[in-house]
Amino acid sequence: MSTIQPLLKPITLGAVTLKNRVVMAPMTRCRADNEHQAPVQKHVDYYTQRAGAGLIITEGSEVSRQGRGYPAVAGIFNEAQVAGWKKVVDSVHKQGGKIFIQLWHVGRTSLPDFHDGNLPWAPSAVNPETELYSPSGEKKKTVTPHAMTVEEIEQTVREFGQAAANAKKAGFDGVEIHSSNGYLIHQFFNKNSNTRTDSYGGSKENRARFFFEVLEAVKESWPENRIGCRMNPSLNGVFGIEATPDTIPFFDYIINRLNDHDLAYLHLSEPFTDVSSIDFLVSNIAAHYRSIYKGNLMINNEFDREAGNAVIENDQADLVAYGKLFISNPDLVHRFELKAETAAWDQNTFYTQGREGYTDYPALQQE
Repeated sequence: MSTIQPLLKPITLGAVTLKNRVVMAPMTRCRADNEHQAPVQKHVDYYTQRAGAGLIITEGSEVSRQGRGYPAVAGIFNEAQVAGWKKVVDSVHKQGGKIFIQLWHVGRTSLPDFHDGNLPWAPSAVNPETELYSPSGEKKKTVTPHAMTVEEIEQTVREFGQAAANAKKAGFDGVEIHSSNGYLIHQFFNKNSNTRTDSYGGSKENRARFFFEVLEAVKESWPENRIGCRMNPSLNGVFGIEATPDTIPFFDYIINRLNDHDLAYLHLSEPFTDVSSIDFLVSNIAAHYRSIYKGNLMINNEFDREAGNAVIENDQADLVAYGKLFISNPDLVHRFELKAETAAWDQNTFYTQGREGYTDYPALQQE
């Protein structure tokens, strides 16, 4: 008798029961090429093709116009977007899938081009010194952002709350708060990007304040056990974030505090770059935070089937999120069940706006 692979065993995350532990990770795909930046039929098809996942987490969906920083991303701040996402959700549900939306604000990782020529907002006026694509597709250097006032911070918290309410209206099973990859919430966490001297800067408690205020705003629409959050503790040298000796102690602090909340899950990323030579960062995020976080732990970054099964078998995580493998393998769970080969992805079509490289990857039986 064959043993069920750990990845294929069901699991309950708070109020949501999943048929397996293979999660489709949130991935920016830039396909909302319409006036309202709303999902359209190709989004419905894309997510429905991947409904075999235990859980789908959508691409980051901007909580406001101010939160924009990438072209053709489907937001969750206007009625057209809510209506578009509802079609996605309804179709995924018809296929027996579960789907959370990722709530996103890019902060300083943006260009004035997205804001009628005005500066993007951030905790402090510190340029991330990177390059981004403008709405026209031209690559431009980032600028020094506008340091948010306390009133603007409070406004942004409300916008996260409204976006969460919109997600509830669209019928999602839950929401994930994007607190990772150098975007706005992560900018508040990091001492290099947050040089504030008020109640949102300086101490660990102050730098975590914005995140916990956002969590409380999201809770106005959702119970905690339908809320996840994503973090990347060892991020360094990408997305404009440079780690400091305080980085891991800060994430230890914030993740310890999350034990006081009944979240659906905590979604962590393994390092995106080699940090083994940096003595103040952690190379094995799953192992480190398994002993700290008491709830459901999701891990991602470059796992294949064998590594995903192993990290669950070794009790270092409860779920594994797959990104690029889900792009080129819409039937990834089925392939895992059969231990079949996986198809390669075409990186050239990750951010193009058509169906190519989006909904045209064949399922196994179609190859």
